[in-house]
Amino acid sequence: MPLAVLAALALLLGPAAASALDAAGTARVVKEVDDRQRNQGDWKALCYMEQKEKDKTDVIYELLVFRRDQDDKQMFLFTKPKAEAGKGYLRIEKNLWLYDPATGRWERRTERERIGGTDTRRGDLDESKLVEEYDAKWEADEKLGVYSVHRLMLSVKPGVDVAFPVVRLWVDQQTSNVLKRQELALSGRLMRTVYQPRWRKIFSPSKNAEVWYPEEIRIFDEIEKGNSTLILIKDIDLRALEANLFTKAWLESRSR
Repeated sequence: MPLAVLAALALLLGPAAASALDAAGTARVVKEVDDRQRNQGDWKALCYMEQKEKDKTDVIYELLVFRRDQDDKQMFLFTKPKAEAGKGYLRIEKNLWLYDPATGRWERRTERERIGGTDTRRGDLDESKLVEEYDAKWEADEKLGVYSVHRLMLSVKPGVDVAFPVVRLWVDQQTSNVLKRQELALSGRLMRTVYQPRWRKIFSPSKNAEVWYPEEIRIFDEIEKGNSTLILIKDIDLRALEANLFTKAWLESRSR
């Protein structure tokens, strides 16, 4: 092979090889993503979800999100619109339950449940658990707009229940915030694309450090083209919650 061709290949391959993350480096990136969002205590937030569906009127939902991260518990309580008020989800012991005050019944749901009929999944409003749920592999370092990012491919670990078994992440190299996320079925079919363009931080007394969270989440349904959900996370409160909040009785009492 001519020397000129070899030199050209060296220029092309050299930077990519130098920037490639090995297994240990990839693991550090994923751990940093989790650690920045981990609170180690209780969490309360007011969330707004705007659901857009093709040929339908847009619907705006308001809900309260409660978390107790140390015990892996989570509660959603819808407050608006009126037709959804009092409806809620409770996650305890890795089981997700839906409560409908109109019938007074509880129904078990999977991680693939569309929260409130939107494109949102439960995990969109939880802390990041990538290390616990996925095995990660580095794909490339590249540009996402003006941001330099690590592009990672994640595959679900055996026996773990998640909404999507394969996930591709674009992680900002400077902040370790996830800017873009593609979620795929096992077949490789693209199901959702998620953007998290705005991140904020708040001091956590339980962690004694700052906790980062996406203030804005934009979800695009790749199956039902034209459908999308905008999530805005507001009014974060990290004070301890009521001891009995994460119970079916507490959620039932909100609709009486």
